[in-house]
Amino acid sequence: MARRRQIYEGKAKILYEGPEPGTLVQHFKDDATAFNAKKKGVIAGKGVINNRISEYLMVRLSEIGIPTHFVRRLNMREQLVREVEIIPVEVVVRNVVAGSLAKRLGMNEGTPLPRSIVEYYYKSDALNDPMITEEHITAFGWATPQDLDDIMSMALRVNDFLSGLFLGVGIRLVDFKLEFGRLWEDDQMRIVLADEISPDSCRLWDMKTNEKMDKDRFRRDLGNVEEAYQEVARRLGILPESGPTDIKGPAVMQ
Repeated sequence: MARRRQIYEGKAKILYEGPEPGTLVQHFKDDATAFNAKKKGVIAGKGVINNRISEYLMVRLSEIGIPTHFVRRLNMREQLVREVEIIPVEVVVRNVVAGSLAKRLGMNEGTPLPRSIVEYYYKSDALNDPMITEEHITAFGWATPQDLDDIMSMALRVNDFLSGLFLGVGIRLVDFKLEFGRLWEDDQMRIVLADEISPDSCRLWDMKTNEKMDKDRFRRDLGNVEEAYQEVARRLGILPESGPTDIKGPAVMQ
């Protein structure tokens, strides 16, 4: 499709004006960043794979009643999404101790949590995405108590579903980040899942070896980043052995 006016460019994606009112074109880049863009690089083919993984997971989530901004995939790197008012809060769901949680609490990475933990972070690169509480969110008007109830409920449902889906292909869902937005339709507002779900926004470990299959391979200079992303796509059934240039439609998981 013809390139349209750029609306926004982030660290991993570009948003363009959509073909009809209320839509945007979400373009996935190969650029990779870590530690709030202090570390930068390029992961060849990442945008293609993340586009397909996110498409597949968003479609599967919509099938269980999770409302999302996703409409359809347009090409190898782009998908059509509904335009939403992004809530400036990152929602992190944790199942296993890893990353910043291990550092903050001095716990061993890989320790299973007694139950899933939901954390909130204020979306601000300038402030390094500080951790916040529900009190901050409601006091500063970023979301209402009802919004937070909807967000918490959806985040836990997403966690339950994705944990089972990844378990079925031999992957442990350690933790992941979600973003939500307000979708306005005929003066009615509802909270929907937005942004993406991919190895950029999830920690994914091999069930047998605990090998990392996500962006931590880039963060920690572990190597084989492209191969890890491709392996996630292969296990989900959306990347044939021929590689990312020949990706077909997502297979239905049984």
